[in-house]
Amino acid sequence: MIKRGKEEIKYLLHKCIEKYQLETGKEIIQNTNRKNYEGLAIELSEISKELPFTDQKLGHDIYPQDKREKEANYPFRKYDITGGQIKDALIGLVSNPRNFLVDACYIYLCQMGRLAFLENPVDENLVNLGADEIKNEGSALIKENQALKLRLYHFEKNKPGGRWKWNSILYIIGFIAIALACFYIPSKMYFEANNNFAVIKKDLNILPYKISLIEKERLEGLWICYTGSPQARISDSDRYQKIVPNIVELKYKNGYFIYKRYGASFNHIGFAQFEGPNLVSIFSKVEAKENDNKEERENLNESPRHSLLELTKDTIITAISASWNFDYGNNNKIIGIREVYKKLGTVSNLKEVTNTLENASCKCKIIKWNEVKDNKVTNKIFYIKNVLLDSQVHKSLFPLINENSIIFKDPINDSVIIKNKKIMTY
Repeated sequence: MIKRGKEEIKYLLHKCIEKYQLETGKEIIQNTNRKNYEGLAIELSEISKELPFTDQKLGHDIYPQDKREKEANYPFRKYDITGGQIKDALIGLVSNPRNFLVDACYIYLCQMGRLAFLENPVDENLVNLGADEIKNEGSALIKENQALKLRLYHFEKNKPGGRWKWNSILYIIGFIAIALACFYIPSKMYFEANNNFAVIKKDLNILPYKISLIEKERLEGLWICYTGSPQARISDSDRYQKIVPNIVELKYKNGYFIYKRYGASFNHIGFAQFEGPNLVSIFSKVEAKENDNKEERENLNESPRHSLLELTKDTIITAISASWNFDYGNNNKIIGIREVYKKLGTVSNLKEVTNTLENASCKCKIIKWNEVKDNKVTNKIFYIKNVLLDSQVHKSLFPLINENSIIFKDPINDSVIIKNKKIMTY
C-alpha cells in the first residue's frame, strides 16, 4: 500500500526540493517563509497546468479543464501551486493535500502520476506493503469495473423477452417527461429573468429614451473635459485656480454609451444614457488598477459620480456634476462642480502611454490619438496634468471653471477653495 496524506506529501516535497536544488544549483532554505519555495512552486505548476491533458499518458486522476486557462497567468490558474501550499505541507499542516499537488510531485520525481506509481512503485520509501500487494491495489478498481460490466451483460442477456414492450413504453414516457422538463424550466427561467429585468429597468430608469441617429453621432466620439476639482484639494497648497484637462471616450453600445475618462492620476469608467431629447446622464467611478485588490474593488463603486449634460450646438458645452475633490484619505469630499466639454472628433485609435522617459519628463499622463477621416490620418498627443487656469489658450474657460464653479457638500469645507491668491487659509 502507498503512503497517504501528510506522510506522503512531506516525503514527496523533500525529494522534490533535493532534485530542484541539484538541477538548478539554487538552495531552498526550509523555514516558514513561503517565498523561499516559489521557484519550486512555479516548476511544479508547469506540470500541474497540463494535468487535464495527460491522464492517459502519465497515469493520474482525471482533472477538468481550467476554463480560464488562456486568460489567467501564474498563480491564478486553477491548478497552480504556490509557495504557501508547499510551506504548509512541509511543516505538517496539511492532512489531505490537493490531488494535483500530489500528482505534480510524482510526475516531477518519477515521470508518472500516482495511479501509474501504484502499478509500478519505483521508490520503496513510499511503499508500506510488498510490490505484489501494491499492484493488486492499483488494479482493483479496474477489475471491479470489469466485473460490474460482466454482470450487467448477463442480466441483459437473461431477462425475459416479453418485457421489451413495457420497457420501450417506459423509455418513451421518460423521454417525453425529460423533454418537457428541459423545455419548461429554461422557458420559465427566461420569462422570469425578462420580467425581473423589466422591473429593474423601470425602477432604476434604465434607457428611458430611444435616441436618434443625430443624437448618437453628436455624443459618440472623443471629447476633452476641463474640470476645476484640483482647486478643492486641501493637500495641494498651490491649488489656486488649478484645473486639469481629461480625455473622454464615448462609444455607443445597445442604446447607451460606454464611458472612459483619462485623468492625470487615475481613470474613470462608466456609462452614459439619454434621459430625453439632447439630455445626457453620465454615471462613472474610479477605475481599479491592475495591482489593486480587484475582488474588493469589484464589490464597491469607488468615488461614484453623476453628471448632467445638455447637448447644444455650441462648441463648448457645460455639465453639472455631483463629484469628489479626489483628495487623499479622509480629505476626499463630495462636491458639486461645473465642468466643460469640447468634442475633438471620432474615436479611431486611442492609446495611453505610461512608464516612459517622456512621462518622466513632463510629469504627466500621455494619450496618443490617431483619427482616420476622409482617408486622412490625424495624429495628436495630449499631455494630461494639472495646470493653472490663466495658462489656458481658451480664455472663455475662466468664468466657467474658476474658483466659483465648485461647492462642497458641507459648507464648513467651502473655505478650502481659495478665492484670492493672497489669502491662504490652509
